[in-house]
Amino acid sequence: MPNETAADRILSGLEAAPIFDPHSHINPHSPTSETLADILGYHYYTELARSAGLAKEQIEPAAGPLDPKELVANLVPTLERLDNTVQLSWFIELAQTFFGWDGDRLTRDNWEALYDEAAKQMAEPGYTDRIIRQTNLEKVFLTNDFDDPLEDFDTNFYVPCLRTDDLVFKLHTPEVRERLAKATGIEVGDSDSLRAAIRKLFEHFTSKGAGACAISLPPDFEPGEPDEDLTINEYLKAFRGDEEAIAGLRMELPEVVSDAAEKAGLTAEDLDRMFVEGGEYDVSRFVFWTLAEHCREFGLPFDLMIGVNRNVYPAGVHQGRDLYDSRCSLSQYAELFNAFPEVTFPVSVLAPTMNQELVSYAWIFPNVVANGHWWYSNIPAHIAPNLRARLQAVPGDKVVGYYSDAYKLEFVLPKFAMYRKILAKELAAEFCESRGWSEERAVEFGLKVLRGNSERLFGG
Repeated sequence: MPNETAADRILSGLEAAPIFDPHSHINPHSPTSETLADILGYHYYTELARSAGLAKEQIEPAAGPLDPKELVANLVPTLERLDNTVQLSWFIELAQTFFGWDGDRLTRDNWEALYDEAAKQMAEPGYTDRIIRQTNLEKVFLTNDFDDPLEDFDTNFYVPCLRTDDLVFKLHTPEVRERLAKATGIEVGDSDSLRAAIRKLFEHFTSKGAGACAISLPPDFEPGEPDEDLTINEYLKAFRGDEEAIAGLRMELPEVVSDAAEKAGLTAEDLDRMFVEGGEYDVSRFVFWTLAEHCREFGLPFDLMIGVNRNVYPAGVHQGRDLYDSRCSLSQYAELFNAFPEVTFPVSVLAPTMNQELVSYAWIFPNVVANGHWWYSNIPAHIAPNLRARLQAVPGDKVVGYYSDAYKLEFVLPKFAMYRKILAKELAAEFCESRGWSEERAVEFGLKVLRGNSERLFGG
């Protein structure tokens, strides 16, 4: 090829290898789309449309979901103004690749023909297999609710992952405790029964070949070895409505808070609820620490996604309400990393400003791995410098280059294509041009970052 560069040749080597995607939100029972609404309904597009001025009611009306074609019709006039974004470039690439579309801009004049053609192809037998084949996708890891039965799908291709956000942060709700009891056959009422229930979950997930335990964490969470079990037991009893336990916990509330509550006109019921919810943090720490203990026992990585501040923009669309918080620090996790040297912690950070800290922790701690480019960091302007720092400073077998975070399989191809181009440029500039590496050596290292480390850490 005329004027082919080292980056071009390295990219060809990276593209030849099948994709190993270590984190997604794919539903294995419905892995691909039925209409373009499944694709353009991805939060990257709906939140951009909302940001650009589209009314929330045009995306998520209170009366219930829109007809798929109506949703796309509502989105397109706004999205056609956003073709500068990398997110729209993902859509253009997948539409051209999978549906044979010859357009390069989505507009009010061409969207309907594309919609109809895509729906026709999506309905064809073997469509999902075709997407997997065209993507050259070898394996994709899921994000499974803790009570997922993990049945009726190929767990060798769609690898389960135990997602634990609800267990850690919502165990105080009756709904989550009921789900846990149904999934494990154990009514949680004290620390011993809670440990037993968590063990049941780990036994179930590892029996199905789970690759990791995972959780997303708010900026103010600070894990640490929990308080004595007695305190946890009292909170758990309070969750179950034990009046004596609630009364005991109320006694622990400082008088100044009681006085403030009285002045605020809070009822006894309000105060009881404050106590039950006031125990949430202690129970969260207990559950989180117990999960880490079971990751150690069962040999699972504990995948931490750190720093998401929920519901910053309440008027936003689903999954378009959350942001990062730069006040978060990995120093909050130092006790955890020190306490569990046998557990591997793949860490994703939401804020690009935390990347240097992540690089430094992966530089020092043997069990900390720099993992992917999550959410708001997942654009080339952030990926390139973040990746450069990781490649220069972190041991090469401790960098998990990328994961798609996709909700539908169609997104795996354009997202990985974006990352591979950035990786190829960084390898060519830093390792071939600056250090004199051969292109073959650069490709070998790139494949380790791109997929080899994921295979080793999460299971191949």
